[in-house]
Amino acid sequence: MVLKLIIIFLVILILFNLKKFFKLNRKQKVFRTKECSFNKKNLNNWMNLTKKERYKLLKQDSLKYMDKRKILLDEIRNEYKKINRENS
Repeated sequence: MVLKLIIIFLVILILFNLKKFFKLNRKQKVFRTKECSFNKKNLNNWMNLTKKERYKLLKQDSLKYMDKRKILLDEIRNEYKKINRENS
């Protein structure tokens, strides 16, 4: 009985520490640069990033674009529903 309690306590403790560890890793900044957009003017800054950093930045930009697109599509659908309701 005592052994079971000890094992359960250890498992809970390990899970709690893992949760903390992953939370900290997500909050850490991975990039050497600040949040900024890259364009022709600062192409050298872009090229100085590592391949992984460039990939992560592109992925973030892609996710932001997808979120904006979803919001816009929702607005268009809602507007279309309103128009249909008014016409019927």
